[in-house]
Amino acid sequence: MGKSRRGADERAVAPVVGKALEASIVVLYIALLSSALYGSIVPEYRTAAGAEVGERALAESAQRVQQAVPEDARAVAVRQQVSLPDTLRGRGYDVRAENRSLVLDHPEEGVGGRVRLALPETVETVSGNWSSYGPGFVVVRSTPDDGLAVRLESERPDDWVTNASTTGGDR
Repeated sequence: MGKSRRGADERAVAPVVGKALEASIVVLYIALLSSALYGSIVPEYRTAAGAEVGERALAESAQRVQQAVPEDARAVAVRQQVSLPDTLRGRGYDVRAENRSLVLDHPEEGVGGRVRLALPETVETVSGNWSSYGPGFVVVRSTPDDGLAVRLESERPDDWVTNASTTGGDR
């Protein structure tokens, strides 16, 4: 009688052990899939998407700069806002002027770029930079030599308090 009872106990444990092994295989599969996705596939996708959005933002920014500069004007005072995405690949970035080009500087390798500006010959200088942490502006002014100077200006959030208090406006 003791022998038959012992066999019944062993048979009762077998389904529990089997289910535990099945559950551990599923957990292991999910862990491997998650580590594969978040270890390589997702970051590569985020970098590619960030680079694409960065290229579009840079192209649109160049277009705004070019539109702000009049073709045949000598006496000019223009200030035009340029909208930039807040982040690329989850991080802030800068756009700077360099040799009549706009350059996107991003801390993540693989996100960045450069676009040449098509500006009239009357433009003597292009300088300045924008930060994604605040609104960007294109400022075009006349120079003493009857030319034009283009400057990229960025307003940071800490500047908003100063400007709001001096102009009486809210941002």
